[in-house]
Amino acid sequence: MTRAREAALACLEASREPLSAAGVLSAIDMACDQATVYRALHYLEDRGLAESFVLHCDEHGTERYYTARTAPHRHWFHCRSCHRFVDLGECRLGDMLRDLERHRGLTVTTHTLYLTGTCADCSARAGPGSDGAVHRKGA
Repeated sequence: MTRAREAALACLEASREPLSAAGVLSAIDMACDQATVYRALHYLEDRGLAESFVLHCDEHGTERYYTARTAPHRHWFHCRSCHRFVDLGECRLGDMLRDLERHRGLTVTTHTLYLTGTCADCSARAGPGSDGAVHRKGA
């Protein structure tokens, strides 16, 4: 494995939340360009060492986010206000997926679940009676 691939994987393994390619690039300690990071992430995903999902954020646009597959499969909550990811823990959908497979004749090979809304910190800052979003000047 190349140094860039090793660095990208180490970065994903150390991260406490999903990272975009730009996030990986800013976190690794070596000189490489964004194209190298994209190639490294694609390589890691092809070999089952990383997984990704696409998220649309009103403020940051649509981006692909990556996590290492060395830990158990996890689900995420994305705060639309502060853009932070909250780890919802290990997947607990196994029974539901097996039930869907049995009743619908499906074979589920993978799934992605992320929730979007406003985190507890942003809701508290917004105050009671608001929609939970922290409104920025000019927004």
